[in-house]
Amino acid sequence: MTDQAQRIYLIDGSSYIYRAYYAIRQLSNSKGLATNAVYGFTNMLLKVVRDEQPDHLAVIFDAKGPTFRKEIYPEYKANRSAMPEDLRPQIPVIKELVKAFNMPALELEGYEADDIIATLARRFAERGMAVTVVTGDKDLMQVVSERVRLLDTMKDQVVGLAEVAERFGGTPDKVVEVQALAGDSSDNVPGVPGIGEKTARTLIAQFGTLENLLANIDQVSGKKRQENLRQFGEQARLSKKLVSLVDDLSLDVDYDNFDLSEPNHEALTHLFKELEFHKLLQEFSSDERASGEHYQTVVTEDQLDDLIHALKKAGRFAFDTETTSLVATRADLVGISFAIKPGEGWYLPVGHRYLGVPEQLDRALVIDKLRPLMADTQLAKIAQNAKYDLLVLRRAGLEVAGLSCDTMLASYLANPAAKSHGLDTLASELLGYRTIGYTEVTGKGKKQIGFEEVEIEKATVYATEDADITLRLADKLEPQLAETGQGELFRTVELPLVTVLSDMEWQGVRIDADFLKGLSADMKTRLATLEGEIHELSGRSFNVASPKQLGEVLFEHLKLPRGKKTKTGWSTDVEVLTNLAEEHPIAARVLDYRSVAKLKSTYCDALPKLIHPDTGRIHTSFNQAVTATGRLSSSDPNLQNIPIRTEEGRRIREAFVPAEGNLLLAADYSQVELRILAHMADEPALKESFAHGEDIHARTASEIFGVFLELVTPEMRRQAKTINFGVLYGMSAFGLAKSLGIARKEAQTYIDNYFARYPKVLEFMEAKKAEAREKQYVTTLLGRRCAVPEIASKNGAVRGYAERNAINYPIQGSAADIIKVAMLRIHERLKAEKLETKMVLQVHDELVFDMPAAEQAAVENLVREQMEHAFELDVPLLVDMGVGRNWREAH
Repeated sequence: MTDQAQRIYLIDGSSYIYRAYYAIRQLSNSKGLATNAVYGFTNMLLKVVRDEQPDHLAVIFDAKGPTFRKEIYPEYKANRSAMPEDLRPQIPVIKELVKAFNMPALELEGYEADDIIATLARRFAERGMAVTVVTGDKDLMQVVSERVRLLDTMKDQVVGLAEVAERFGGTPDKVVEVQALAGDSSDNVPGVPGIGEKTARTLIAQFGTLENLLANIDQVSGKKRQENLRQFGEQARLSKKLVSLVDDLSLDVDYDNFDLSEPNHEALTHLFKELEFHKLLQEFSSDERASGEHYQTVVTEDQLDDLIHALKKAGRFAFDTETTSLVATRADLVGISFAIKPGEGWYLPVGHRYLGVPEQLDRALVIDKLRPLMADTQLAKIAQNAKYDLLVLRRAGLEVAGLSCDTMLASYLANPAAKSHGLDTLASELLGYRTIGYTEVTGKGKKQIGFEEVEIEKATVYATEDADITLRLADKLEPQLAETGQGELFRTVELPLVTVLSDMEWQGVRIDADFLKGLSADMKTRLATLEGEIHELSGRSFNVASPKQLGEVLFEHLKLPRGKKTKTGWSTDVEVLTNLAEEHPIAARVLDYRSVAKLKSTYCDALPKLIHPDTGRIHTSFNQAVTATGRLSSSDPNLQNIPIRTEEGRRIREAFVPAEGNLLLAADYSQVELRILAHMADEPALKESFAHGEDIHARTASEIFGVFLELVTPEMRRQAKTINFGVLYGMSAFGLAKSLGIARKEAQTYIDNYFARYPKVLEFMEAKKAEAREKQYVTTLLGRRCAVPEIASKNGAVRGYAERNAINYPIQGSAADIIKVAMLRIHERLKAEKLETKMVLQVHDELVFDMPAAEQAAVENLVREQMEHAFELDVPLLVDMGVGRNWREAH
């Protein structure tokens, strides 16, 4: 194909729908509508447009109903399973998207997409055009010619005459001859028994065509093969008809019909909002954009005084910061923006640096003038992700009080099913507004500049827009909080927690870098030992960290059972290795190797690099608006996942130490989720156990195994513990059997016995699933809505997952709410009583404090009182406490 020829791209739409569906799993919007196939298909289309830049293109689909092939062979494609239930509703959406992109789409009743493609490919190739068929279907290799090629965008593979010859042993006309003999199991094309593709290729290379082969069966080697050809010759002829594409359909379209024109941005905006494809929405949105006409730059002291007067007079304003870093504790202030009315605002630059930059107000002057304003509790302040701004301004010398709304948190509570609570997404979804993207002002990639280098004129529009939009969002979201019953939780828990978390992040936690260095060296030695043991067990040296090499050793060299192949080779994931550990000791060693290697890289080697040069501490970021249950998560670094079940994991905690001369206090709720279950389910037997201070796992073992409490063995207790916590997560008999290593029938008996003894728990579980089905959310003790939109999914696995979440979310979410209330009260008491103790970490159900030894007794009493009375349950809330010179000792 020459570059000068007119180019046309024919996309095998039906094939790509299925490929997209299976390539991306379990993606849905906040309403529970599956969107995985739509998302994958859309990105495939855009990849073709961006990478190939065609000026002519068409998308071809299979039409509904049977084709002529079904008429001549009713069993054609009869072996195919029914279309997945969650794929069916996505197909009309895909076709609507193609239409919105203004891409021509074709389908023809009685024929397959391949027939239309074959017809168009032949027609346009005969006119001297260069045709590219975008597909992964080998059947279309028969249309390849000097002017027609195939392109598989998912594998980045091009198929031309050479590739066809390599696969089928000849020119494209041999494809149907080979397939007639070999058949096609995916389409239930029978072919000739005993003849696979390799043999068929050899026979066609020798005899040229199927007809010539059938006319010369006596010359075929092997009596059995001759016999099969005689017996199934007609079946081979039928197969050839089935695989031969029709390339002379009467289609009332021409080249000009396939012009690629500008997309319908309005239609795409509507669709992408509905589907919640936020990145695509930013690219194709037709929403309103800022003019910046009423945005002012503050560069003189008089202008600053006027701004402060206007903000005070308004009594309520939104603000936003521009900085040099996304890490708040390392970010320098570049500018602050303010807004008091929609469409209006100010930008106050203080740190722009570039050649020719205009004069800006002195930073110290600005901070001094803004200090009373920002600290005034009577002035209501609005921000998006306020914690970041509070930390940035604190670093610059400004304390902020009077926070009245954080739009990110307001969205998180009012719209818990939303996939994103970012400003750009909220502006689009709630205001029909397209914000200026960060890279629009800073550039991308190697040419990207810091915000301090952005021209002040551009920065004014970008930054002021953020404050302006934040103000407008607050006006939209505050009524939504009231409508959804989340207002009190927002005002009394989430919003005040912003200040608590910003204090914790500002304080940070001290790390013993030397200890981690030594631990890293120990782990390096341990890895070398494990590697040697693995090599010895395998009988060869190889890269243990390479999944490809490991798979080859396990399943090809050692020939271990239970192997499963993926597109890239043998799977060696945790599940595979755990199962293999029963067969061969090498699997257990590999699991140990991976565990140690991960701890070494994730913590021993990474944590010292995160120590702040000014404070000597690490300052993790606590995330309020991420999890479905309201639980806090942490990042940079993530401290939620340090394992405590392994010795290596526990040793990591030794690196967390208090300030010089201080102690660490760790306070951990005892079995809080089981206590919440007892309360929420109103289960008398469970409540009685907790009221009497019994070992709940031993009591459960006594009940389900039918033995006296004194006769419960450690193994019985272990199994009962698994059942107790398994119930919280809706564990099935299959899951319990796998977890305990017992038969499924035995596991079901345990579960039946559990519910027989605790019937109210079963009632609670069923009630929560019913609540989720009715409302698409469940609620915690404090009224938080935890979204479960997938409860309506047509996909059984996805729906089952949602049902388990409907049981667990109210419990886990209530535990999250309770510890947040405790944090608020402890923080308030520590300040009120002028104690020097600082709360430095929150991990799941545990709080960690950096505490002077002299305050130990007072702080222990304070923390216990606030944690145990954060919420009054029908059963006592208990806290386990420990004190030590490091986190491990304290825990």
